[in-house]
Amino acid sequence: MNSKQRFLNVLSRKKTDRLPVTTHHLMPSFLKSHMNGISDQEFFDYFGLDPVKWMIAHTFDASKGEYFDPDQGEIGFLEARRICTDNWRFSSEDILGLAHATRRLKIVTPEKTLSMVLQSDEHTTWLNEHVIKEKSDIDILAKYMPAPKCDVDAINKVSDEFGDRGLMRGHIPCFDGFGQPGCWQDAACMYGIENLIMATFMDPQWVHAFLKLLQARKMIFIESLKGARYDILELGGGDASTTVISPDIFNEFVAPYDAPLIEAAHKARQKISYHTCGGMMPILEDIASMKPDAMETFSPPAMGGDTILDEAKKRIGDRVCMIGGFDQFHFFTGCSEQVTKNEVRRCFEAAGTDGGFILSPSDHFFEADLKLIKAFADEAKQCIY
Repeated sequence: MNSKQRFLNVLSRKKTDRLPVTTHHLMPSFLKSHMNGISDQEFFDYFGLDPVKWMIAHTFDASKGEYFDPDQGEIGFLEARRICTDNWRFSSEDILGLAHATRRLKIVTPEKTLSMVLQSDEHTTWLNEHVIKEKSDIDILAKYMPAPKCDVDAINKVSDEFGDRGLMRGHIPCFDGFGQPGCWQDAACMYGIENLIMATFMDPQWVHAFLKLLQARKMIFIESLKGARYDILELGGGDASTTVISPDIFNEFVAPYDAPLIEAAHKARQKISYHTCGGMMPILEDIASMKPDAMETFSPPAMGGDTILDEAKKRIGDRVCMIGGFDQFHFFTGCSEQVTKNEVRRCFEAAGTDGGFILSPSDHFFEADLKLIKAFADEAKQCIY
């Protein structure tokens, strides 16, 4: 099998010639510091991993007065062109004198200017100030926030160029500037996870109204996906893990908003992987009941998650493909090649022997011993069905 055939079979929970082995997002800082700035695809070729191609391309509805943000500048990591209107415009300014590169991103509307503050280092970007500061700010979203559509032609052009090399992936749009694909997870980035959790107790009606707005925006994008040759798109995010929220909050404020998005994606003939980096074990069946095609990242306890791979496989392995499970912190650094190979074999025996499992680090990594990545890839290719 080639890599694409291998991935597609596993996503349908069929056995393949061997265990598929890949990684999640490749961080630009890692490729720069450890591999002389090679491309993602050169990375996959170097180690003999099954390649993944991430592609996000948005377009707009000119009949609604939408256009690309003319001042966006360089498109960042896993970003797409921002959509704006005369009533939803962006501007940014650098904030000087701080330890990290800092900028304020403003969204200018006729009634109010919303803003967030982002900080960055050589590895990543994080929020220092959330965009939703008052509950009435969501009224601004309701009036003026546009929704991106999928640029199907751009996706298909890249898909055709990528061919059978591997898996074509994308994600459901996040809020512009900083967000996550899932509705709850996007809201957590926009309002702050602590604030959002408290609001579920103090003002649940407002939380539901907020989530409905974000769901409607994502639904417009999903309905525009028809004909796009993605293999799978990501939904979800870490703020819905049970190391962050309770199963009760998940079932009241997460699943009811993301499950309809998954259903709509299936109607558009797209597959969905639901991403939950962190705790998953108490809500495994709840996630599977939303009917995603795959679930990720099955983070082990040593990575801050709670996954027991063999138990997870027994509970939901007949319903979804499982992606992840590998502890990249302890087995890509500080151990022997044999120890890394032993961990690969353990993951395969726990979750892969009946198919339906893609071995992958349980999320990003910024440091790794190259010989251990090679051991990871080599041993996985010896895991034969």
